[in-house]
Amino acid sequence: MKRRDLLKAAATLPLLPLLLRSGTTLARGAGAVATSLRSRLRPGEPGWPAAAEWEQLKRQVGGRLLKLASPFASCGTTPPDSACTQVLKQLDNPFAVGDNPALTQSSGWADAWTSQPSAYAVAAESAADVAAAIHFARRHRLRLVVKGGGHSYQGTSDAPDSLLVWTRHMNQVSLHDAFVPQGCSGHVAPQAAVSVQAGAMWIDAYDAVTTRGGRYVQGGGCTTVGVAGLVQSGGFGSFSKRWGTAASNLLEAEVVTADGQVRIANARTNPELFWGLKGGGGGSLGIVTRLTLRTFELPDFFGGVGITIKANSDAAYRALIAAAVDFYQRALFNPHWGEQMKFHDGNVLEVSMMFQGLTRQEAEQVWAPFLAWVQARQDCRITKPFGALAAPARHLWDAEFLRKHAPDIIATDDRPGAPRHHFVWAGDREQAGTFLHGYQSAWLPATLLQPAQQSRLVDALFTAAQHWGVSLHFNKGLAGAAADAIDRARDTATHPQVLDAFALAISANGGAPAFPGMPGAHPDLAKARREATAIEHTMAALRSVAPDAGSYVSESDYFLHDWQQGFWGENYPRLAAAKRRYDPDGLFFVHHGVGSEDWSADGFTRLRT
Repeated sequence: MKRRDLLKAAATLPLLPLLLRSGTTLARGAGAVATSLRSRLRPGEPGWPAAAEWEQLKRQVGGRLLKLASPFASCGTTPPDSACTQVLKQLDNPFAVGDNPALTQSSGWADAWTSQPSAYAVAAESAADVAAAIHFARRHRLRLVVKGGGHSYQGTSDAPDSLLVWTRHMNQVSLHDAFVPQGCSGHVAPQAAVSVQAGAMWIDAYDAVTTRGGRYVQGGGCTTVGVAGLVQSGGFGSFSKRWGTAASNLLEAEVVTADGQVRIANARTNPELFWGLKGGGGGSLGIVTRLTLRTFELPDFFGGVGITIKANSDAAYRALIAAAVDFYQRALFNPHWGEQMKFHDGNVLEVSMMFQGLTRQEAEQVWAPFLAWVQARQDCRITKPFGALAAPARHLWDAEFLRKHAPDIIATDDRPGAPRHHFVWAGDREQAGTFLHGYQSAWLPATLLQPAQQSRLVDALFTAAQHWGVSLHFNKGLAGAAADAIDRARDTATHPQVLDAFALAISANGGAPAFPGMPGAHPDLAKARREATAIEHTMAALRSVAPDAGSYVSESDYFLHDWQQGFWGENYPRLAAAKRRYDPDGLFFVHHGVGSEDWSADGFTRLRT
């Protein structure tokens, strides 16, 4: 970039705060700004920052600028060097994967994307570091990427030839007894809350809030998922039918917008930005550096139940599905219950559900009628016995308690010096590095649970299971939830269908890690495509009874055609307006994110102004 252009850009910076005082003024002035960025630069192209300019950025961020390369680059030596050996050894440890700025928690998606490191990364430790990276990217026309937990299935925390803002080291968690958002005194009552920096994982939040603090914060089920990414995408946990979504419990955010300004967003300050951050998708409106979420009193107990049942014939399986749907509607369609029923091919039903506010004995009593129905059948057999467990709620994420009482259900970070509270559920560790073959979701309306409609749902589930199989995530639909949880979720950018959905249906599969350059990484693309087709048929069966069903942005099809409607429905125009107001130049780009329709698929070339 010429010196004259740099001076021109610098001259506009003092005016930005004045423009941002008026949404009308900013929107009206956005036309000239929006046409200024028509393409982004790649390494080696004219205008790519010189070494001295990168060094200047490094000084600005306290030396925390990293030049990235694939951790598998050294694996071609004979024998492989220690760096290669170590990364391969820890590839099934999501904590280790997350601690490497060149890796993502998924290795890619067949025919969609593969995990490749950015050219450089700012290992941010403050909002000032984030602002410096944003200013640098804007001046030099760079592709900017944000990564905290790195769990995006759609590859939105990954892009080659980019500058990465890596928030992993911003992981402080602070509890508040009586929090009032800035500028809201006299308008909002003080309430218990927790402030979490952008790089913190949910296990960090749960350890502080529940294990040590004795309260509850609504977050995700996978402990290594980043707090900031989950909140911005909507955010469901096992108990969302009781406490709502993570986004609906956001009280305030600190966010750095495209002009490099550090802003506070809450119900009275930058309210449209605040609304957009509550479910509008991460990485589109700004870079969140801190979030404050309300916390709740703990129930006495958290618990879970599980059982697997195999039907001996198609007719018996259809009867089993009908019994399960009816039982769910009568006994489980309430704020106590969440998680999944899985309808597999081979005529298998697998139940893995969690509950809150009940004792183990009360949970067993709830399930007794269904178990009696199964046991009375000659054409169904239980292949994994029914089990129910409950524990004091404070211990659900208590690593020391789980090591002692349930060591088989967790996997801890086994690296020397790792925090003692860091663990994942054993099943989640298997997902580290997954190469996705297909992933689709659809919200199913609660009207399908009405007695007159249940047969249509049963037929659709039976047909879906013949192709690939489908899981009903009951906690990811808010129908049947507590009234206050629904009211809070209504004031978010999440697709409105979530309010009337009893479950989110998910059909997906993936294979072994396949990072580029990784020894032995040879994904079977023919198999991946066959499975993607089977998943397509599975979801088509369900969409036959829910033809206009939307999808959850974090768990959805990379190739979704009408993604604006699919992810946000009637909320998209409002989100697009917030995008134009706070990022008129399109600095922030993610695949199928708000405003991404203006850019090429890789985010480097503007298609329209």
